[in-house]
Amino acid sequence: MKMENISVNSDILEIQGLDISESSVYPVFLALLFFYITLLISNFGVLILIITEKSLHQPMYLLFCNLSVNDLFGNTVLLPRLLADMFASKKFTTYAECVTQAFCSHTFGSASHMILIIMAFDRYIAICNPLRYASIMTTKTIVKLSVSAWGISLVLVAILLGLTIRLSRCRSVILNAYCDNASLFKLSCDDVSINNLYGLVFTAVLFGSSIGSILVTYLRIAIICWTKKSKELNNRALQTCASHLLVYMIMLWTGFLTIILHRFPDYPYLRKLAYILFHVVPANLNPIIYGMQTKTLRKKILQTFLRKVSST
Repeated sequence: MKMENISVNSDILEIQGLDISESSVYPVFLALLFFYITLLISNFGVLILIITEKSLHQPMYLLFCNLSVNDLFGNTVLLPRLLADMFASKKFTTYAECVTQAFCSHTFGSASHMILIIMAFDRYIAICNPLRYASIMTTKTIVKLSVSAWGISLVLVAILLGLTIRLSRCRSVILNAYCDNASLFKLSCDDVSINNLYGLVFTAVLFGSSIGSILVTYLRIAIICWTKKSKELNNRALQTCASHLLVYMIMLWTGFLTIILHRFPDYPYLRKLAYILFHVVPANLNPIIYGMQTKTLRKKILQTFLRKVSST
């Protein structure tokens, strides 16, 4: 099927892809496949462990389940299709499939921020108000917060993509390795100033809310630790907050890199790479960081591993 036979009104789109040289296709394919398999194993492993171990049915670990589900969701939307397209000389998709991938991908990014905001609030209550922690962070509260995080993300992204699909199209080539909102509205020759404005407001509100929440909660935690001068409290704060902060910083900077590079069309390869890293890097590191840094979870992982080794 040749592109010149496809009109601008066609539902068939061509995706530019990663522009990898023939000699690099197999190494890149194997690297991405390895990362995808490891994130599947590690995130599913942590999910199963938290679900099956009653001692881990605590707010912090239930919130971590949200993070693992989101990482699995976001990467499954992106990587299998990306891997399949690597060996195709021409990469085609339908407009509906492209919109769906963009919707899921942006929901993943938005939900990542919302979940980490809730986790910061959870750490704040646990350290600054420990006596009321059990009464505040109940299972019902966790469910409400989790539903709110996903609900807000879905609504914000639905508006983002809704503004895009209303546009007519005069192009049929996605100048990217995947489908996202910016690539979709660039298919139009209409005025996209509303799309750009909402996209900037959406990004500013999302990043501003998450950065502001993290700064406020961690500043309050730091003040409490400083004023009480308790070694036990400081150790507990370091143990529970360090992993959360590290996960957040990794996600934040890979996200920033993606947004910044979208404003520089002269570096398309770096933009594509940054977007893949935004999906792959946090999803692979999250289970390792939380598993190794969180004492209870680390203990359960080691117990499960040693039990399996001894049984063999």
